[in-house]
Amino acid sequence: MIDGHFPLAPRYRLDDEQPWLRGIDPSRRYWLWINGEQNCCTTVPGLSPSSFAEFKETVLRFRALEPGETLELSRIVDAPEIHCISSNCYAIATRYQEAPVWHLFDRESLESLLMTAHPDWQCSPKDVALGREWMEQMFLHSVAA
Repeated sequence: MIDGHFPLAPRYRLDDEQPWLRGIDPSRRYWLWINGEQNCCTTVPGLSPSSFAEFKETVLRFRALEPGETLELSRIVDAPEIHCISSNCYAIATRYQEAPVWHLFDRESLESLLMTAHPDWQCSPKDVALGREWMEQMFLHSVAA
């Protein structure tokens, strides 16, 4: 246990009572509140295809996933894998404060997130600030190293 945190990620659904999606920045990083707690925010790299054909192919491959199969999302760096746990349960593994966390999603929620990789999608103005925040964190992290 690190700093008293033991993050367990429930299965995120679009109709959750607790808000879990803080936003999606311009680089298609999903900003999630772990367990709906607004003091535990993390990012999950999303799909970032180089073309519409690649976007379409990835969505179709996602829809065809069977339990036990994985799908690597295209990104220049930090390419995450989607793990199909069951017919309506998918996981993306990340780390939070050096601890491994599996974010679980139902099919509808994860497909909705993947749709933000469509070339015509634009993030909301408030989510542009999330992209700036990510860049600042990376700059501070690289200076500290």
